[in-house]
Amino acid sequence: MKIAIHLPLPVMKALHKLGSDICDARRRRRISMQLMAERTNLSRGTLGKIERGDSTVSMGGYAVVLFVLGMSHRLQDLVDIAHDLTGQRLEAEQLPKRVRYKKSH
Repeated sequence: MKIAIHLPLPVMKALHKLGSDICDARRRRRISMQLMAERTNLSRGTLGKIERGDSTVSMGGYAVVLFVLGMSHRLQDLVDIAHDLTGQRLEAEQLPKRVRYKKSH
């Protein structure tokens, strides 16, 4: 029995775009579904789900497809602090207003 995952609409749209972009990248490289399946060790069915942006496919499945496409390096920076503007702002709010040194006796 398949468990339904209720995702926010922006997440569903992002996954759909990711899948579509993966499909386009594969086709631009002239890689057939069969060859991609062999290179990723995934079934053609799973590849189809990835290219549709299916949320039930593991992140590892998406990652190996990106690796075969030569794009896996982009995964390591998804949540890097350089791209986390909200996290940077929150961290900046916690900085002290001033720094005092304790006097030593």
